[in-house]
Amino acid sequence: AGFFAFSKLENLAHAGESLLSDVTEGKLAIGQNIISPLLAMVDAIREMLDQVEATGADGENDFPDLMAMLSGLRSASQDAPAVNWEPAERELTEEPSLLEVQPTESHAPEPPPTPPVASSPPSPGLPQKDSKPSAAQQENTVRRSAGTIRVSVSLLDALMSLVGELVLARNQVMQYGAQLHDRTRMASFQQLDLITRELQQAIMQTRMQPIRTIFSKFPRVVRDLAVACQKSVILNLEGEDTELDKSLIEGISAPLTHLVRNCVDHGIETAAARLQAGKPAEGRVRMSAYHASGHVNIEIEDDGRGIDLEKLRNKAVTRGIITPEQAGALSESETLNLIFETGLSTAEQVSNVSGRGMGMDVVRSSLAGIRGSVDVKTVLGQGTTVHIKVPLTLAIIPALVVSCGTQKYAIPQINLQEVVCLQGKDAVESVERIYDTPVYRLRGRLLPLLYLSRELGLLSSPKASDLPAPGDGPLHIVVLSLDEHQFGLVVEAIHDTQEIVVKPIGTLLRGQGCFAGATIMDDGKPALILDILQVAQRARVLTDILDKPIFKVLSETTVAHVETEALLLFETPDGARMALPVDSVGRLELLPATSIEHTGKRDVIQYRGKILPLVNVLSLLDGNRQDYPRGRDDLIPVVVHEFGDVLVGLVVGRILDITECTVEPPAGPSRRGVLGTRIVLGRATEMLDPEALVQLADSHLAIVGPQALPGVGQHG
Repeated sequence: AGFFAFSKLENLAHAGESLLSDVTEGKLAIGQNIISPLLAMVDAIREMLDQVEATGADGENDFPDLMAMLSGLRSASQDAPAVNWEPAERELTEEPSLLEVQPTESHAPEPPPTPPVASSPPSPGLPQKDSKPSAAQQENTVRRSAGTIRVSVSLLDALMSLVGELVLARNQVMQYGAQLHDRTRMASFQQLDLITRELQQAIMQTRMQPIRTIFSKFPRVVRDLAVACQKSVILNLEGEDTELDKSLIEGISAPLTHLVRNCVDHGIETAAARLQAGKPAEGRVRMSAYHASGHVNIEIEDDGRGIDLEKLRNKAVTRGIITPEQAGALSESETLNLIFETGLSTAEQVSNVSGRGMGMDVVRSSLAGIRGSVDVKTVLGQGTTVHIKVPLTLAIIPALVVSCGTQKYAIPQINLQEVVCLQGKDAVESVERIYDTPVYRLRGRLLPLLYLSRELGLLSSPKASDLPAPGDGPLHIVVLSLDEHQFGLVVEAIHDTQEIVVKPIGTLLRGQGCFAGATIMDDGKPALILDILQVAQRARVLTDILDKPIFKVLSETTVAHVETEALLLFETPDGARMALPVDSVGRLELLPATSIEHTGKRDVIQYRGKILPLVNVLSLLDGNRQDYPRGRDDLIPVVVHEFGDVLVGLVVGRILDITECTVEPPAGPSRRGVLGTRIVLGRATEMLDPEALVQLADSHLAIVGPQALPGVGQHG
């Protein structure tokens, strides 16, 4: 700073550095009276640096009050006895994210937070402006920067846009290739698919940033709030290396700040109240981030007072949101969802810290804008946990394609639970009406049904809201979830899942409230992306608890829980039935028979850039080798099963269905690789043991592990 003639910045940095020197030399005991001015100095230095970047000068403000405070603290320490204190470097190195905030001045020696960086005074040995770095310095600079390069954000955005267009073109090429029935050309199309997928993942990875960029600001936020609220708070950060798209980093910053402020302001109690309740004087706030199921999950947890549901009900009644009768009918989870109502806050007293009475509706709407969700759990007297789930990226997302009439729609998989197709008698008997709401019995639970054609106004007749009748055709239900609520969306047809490129929509469609964007399908036609939260709110699925006791009726009429399991059914060439637990199925693939190769005595196939060993289930069980069909148009159904650290392809017969069955022990096994026999859908069905089949195919696999299958690893 002195070298570049930034005198105000130089003087302030020297004042802070001198104060820190007194601390490290033992002349001052670290405490709130020292930490607060030092943090104020950091803020002032940042303000000056912003001025330097904008104008080339360090600004007009020389912060006289702050300078006087820093000098006064040094003057007061001149006659103070020395303090024997060593910085706790090892503890700070092991837990850099742990911050203890004390609301009052402490005179006992305490380890300080990581000190701010202060500039050293200019030295006569500093190089002049026109001097050039030495050859050794240049070599060191090149060596340090050889592993990375700097790329502008606009270039990354342009690359992502081009990859999105490439994905659309890939989808159209794959659709065209499937219609040709030409295995030679199909191999080229599959190679294009693989390269496009890997390029897409690589470009997306360049846009990923660690969530540390957001988390790093919260130690200061928590400290300042704790001081303002006269509380003592410990913040613990976990999973700071979790990565997500940079656009989402910006989108979740405000909701996270709102939640952390709520935790400190009216979640954590005062030290006196905590001691009286048998808790430690210091409150704790934990923020963690992790990847799960293709999403980024963030949890904000405090060990404060929790949310008093009775007070929440009373406040909702007072505000006129619900009636006293409706309040008495609400379950615990339904009551907790009231915090998302506009203007309803759990704060005892509105303040600037608690958001001036703004409730969690701000958080929910902000997260909905980036296709995220939020869920709250609380225990009175023990604390509250907020769970946020957001997609990894907003540019390209997996979605289920459905249609109503001639128009296709995309449903983001983040909301998708399962798909149900009912035909004939099942469609008629499984759908009922309660309080004029169609419901479907799904494994003993009543599921409210919405008809997409009616919600979008595609049909003028009331037929879409009628119960199914014989001869109406199949009933397609997409089971969706929002927070703790599930509902079924009835569509005319269900197509397949694919990765779609999200495109913005015009203001006219945006005002409809049911669409989150648009995309281009593989046939070149546009399709609208459904905003499931808006669809549910428009149909009042989530607000039915405020109008009528539909969810109370659903919970009361739900039958006793029966443990079930999902089974994959397939049929052998001689008509016998076999089944595998769906939990053991990593993926179902239809692979071209002409791609099967042989390595030694093992059949393998190239799968996602790796070698996938094949286990012919029927050959193993019958003891006789059964060759695969070798026609150019033949496709082999393969169940990709994860065995330890490797993937194995189980070649089964004709795949029939996936069905839910009551868990019951099968009859004794008739041969190795078979757990036993059960009655499934009225037919005797052999229950296969996938791990036993793999061990039967390679007796060394259980001992040697992944080394028995060279070149095979987990797929992404």
